[in-house]
Amino acid sequence: MQSTAMRNLHIETSPEVEQVFNKYPSWVKPKIKHLRQLILETANDIEDIRKIEETLKWGEPSYLVKNGSTIRLDWKHKNPEQYAMYFKCTSKLVPTFKLLYNKLFKFEGNRAICFQMNDNVPEIELKKCIAAALKYHKVKQLPTLGIE
Repeated sequence: MQSTAMRNLHIETSPEVEQVFNKYPSWVKPKIKHLRQLILETANDIEDIRKIEETLKWGEPSYLVKNGSTIRLDWKHKNPEQYAMYFKCTSKLVPTFKLLYNKLFKFEGNRAICFQMNDNVPEIELKKCIAAALKYHKVKQLPTLGIE
């Protein structure tokens, strides 16, 4: 495993992740990499998180931290104008995001926040969603998962 470090965060990256990024079409790769960067920045800003694992789950770039819920990223050929950030569908994450941000984000069931290629990603609100997922097992009992 290759490792890189941010200010407060140690990132353990599986080499297979870069191979998946490299298979995305040229217009998709920057969009997925931007979501990745938002995940890493958010994790770096959370005091309790010192390490994040970047690996593949179901063939998709996935991000795991202690006490968190897995976040996955992907783009699919069957829906080429859309890419998404996926969350565990049995968690309270996406239902809570819908409650708070129904007019801001588009969702796929209880498992994803979806973006169109020409969307401007609302970074502040998305980072709040990412933070809730990264701290999930510490905040799942809170009414809005600690999101204000």
